[in-house]
Amino acid sequence: MRKYLFGTGLIAAFTGGMTLLRAVREQEPFTWRTALAWLSWGISLALAIGSIVDVRRASRGELIANDSPIHGREKKLLKRRIQR
Repeated sequence: MRKYLFGTGLIAAFTGGMTLLRAVREQEPFTWRTALAWLSWGISLALAIGSIVDVRRASRGELIANDSPIHGREKKLLKRRIQR
C-alpha cells in the first residue's frame, strides 16, 4: 500500500491541488487560466490514479491496456509479487 500512496505522481497531484486551493482562499478572480489550472490538475490526478491501477492489475496477473507505461513488464511485476 505504501508504494501506491507515496508514488511521485500522486504526491505531485496532491501538492498541485493544495496550491490551487490556496489561490481559491485568497479570493483571486476566477479566470480562464484558473479553469485551465483546475483542468490540468484533474488530468494529472486521473493519470496518477490510472497508473496505480495499472501497476496493481499487472502485479496480480491481469491484462492491462497497450497504452499503459508498464505494458510489457507485467511478467516482471507478477514474478516479483509471487516471490514475496
